[in-house]
Amino acid sequence: MLKTNKDKVVKISVIGEVVSPVMGAGVYRVGANGDIHILPGTGGITYNVRVGDSAIGWMGDHVEPGVSVENRVSDSRFPQGQSRALNILSCIGNEATVVKGDAKGAKGVVVGKHGGIEHVMMDFQPEVMEQLVIEDKIMVKAYGQGLQLLDLPEVKMFNVSPEFLETLDPKIEGGKLQVPVTHKVPAAIMGSGLGRSHVASGDYDITMFCEETCEEHGLGDLCLGDLVAITDSDQSYGRIYRRGSVSVGIVTHSNSYIAGHGPGVTTLFTSTKGLIEPVVDKDANIAKILNLRDDL
Repeated sequence: MLKTNKDKVVKISVIGEVVSPVMGAGVYRVGANGDIHILPGTGGITYNVRVGDSAIGWMGDHVEPGVSVENRVSDSRFPQGQSRALNILSCIGNEATVVKGDAKGAKGVVVGKHGGIEHVMMDFQPEVMEQLVIEDKIMVKAYGQGLQLLDLPEVKMFNVSPEFLETLDPKIEGGKLQVPVTHKVPAAIMGSGLGRSHVASGDYDITMFCEETCEEHGLGDLCLGDLVAITDSDQSYGRIYRRGSVSVGIVTHSNSYIAGHGPGVTTLFTSTKGLIEPVVDKDANIAKILNLRDDL
């Protein structure tokens, strides 16, 4: 078992509500090839798209799996500050509990974080999603930001709950952290999210407009909830291209038709010096790691 500082990591409550999808004034989404679409996007309760399902091929754009949650309480001192706290402090694998609504008491799991709109995506069993309605309240026991690997401090962690890390159980071999991933993605095809000042919130999009590159790296079977390695990507203090560095994240929303966008990846591990060794494992998906589904 890896040595961490989890006994010093603060566990704190954050809360949000099941958020409705929204449509902007521009109803059409203009694709990178000049095609136009009217499609579902972010937000809502997505009944037929969960972690473990494909991240591509849906008649949707930036579709968020499961239940999308946001905190819309207004605070004049810190506009959007409570929603930002929900997004930043929630970590992959955190427990989420319905505290208001017909599904009160039901428990789920944080499985993704989306940038810009600051949604947190949570997975619940189908019977719970049937009970949920827009504006139901869900509380998260946020636990994980500040988690460190004591035996390999050069590898930084973000958005990782101690429970998820312990279940994943990566090993240190030859001075490197071996992390299971389903795919290796070159930094050259990463788009939206590049250059942010931190990676404790939001995501980083895999652009999939070059068919030859997608075929070369086997991205055709990319799934929501997959752990993926991004090579030559340093995400220690934002997201930059740095040859030899390695980052690992989790796929948190679906593909997109819009230029510069695609399946979003929330950062989990990063190493400036390349002290992460991605180990390809087709079962490296949160739905399988945490046994969230019986049909996979």
